[in-house]
Amino acid sequence: MQKKIIFFRNLGIQNYLEVVQKMNYFTVSRNIYTFDEIWLVEHYSIFTQGALTKKNHILKLSNIPIVNTDRGGKITYHGPGQQILYFLIDLIRRKMSIRQLINIMHNVIIATLNYFSIPAYTNKDMPGVYVHKKKICSLGLRIKKGSTLHGLALNINMNLKPFEYIHPCGDINIKMTQIQEFNKNITIKHVQDILITKLAKYLEVCMINYQYKNSIMY
Repeated sequence: MQKKIIFFRNLGIQNYLEVVQKMNYFTVSRNIYTFDEIWLVEHYSIFTQGALTKKNHILKLSNIPIVNTDRGGKITYHGPGQQILYFLIDLIRRKMSIRQLINIMHNVIIATLNYFSIPAYTNKDMPGVYVHKKKICSLGLRIKKGSTLHGLALNINMNLKPFEYIHPCGDINIKMTQIQEFNKNITIKHVQDILITKLAKYLEVCMINYQYKNSIMY
């Protein structure tokens, strides 16, 4: 039954380090009876460096904090107006590989953008989702105890300027974009509703438990 239910939690805007700490605690504390969860959150402005980040990926220093994180990938920026989804998924119970989950994440984002008439696609050489040769969604995961942490970040209506201070995802050629550049009437709430619908479909969930709360307590 646990495979058919997912808890979606809308956390609003949160401090990055606090959410990562709670995400790690959730993962090490979970057991065979723990339902999978997907957290929807925005973060205050912050640069996060994955395990593969190099010093030359930072082009310009600013007053935006830079933190190291245990996810895969390289450096990226998070800020208000960017919808982050953290996937706390038991891969073993779902009999799913990490590659299968990444494919689902890609498909969900592409299907969501297509719903809003935004033509999106993947790049075989780099994870993430792109529109008109610009990156609109970044991915970064980690596996612990057979379960995933971290997830994806979809740019909706944010300040893209800080991306110019770094090589996003460690690639000098990547330029970033967001949904507002294609349709100014789409809000984060609109995107959340479609994301949840698409996630339920691709993860084959028959029951969704959706909770809106501004904090997580574990």
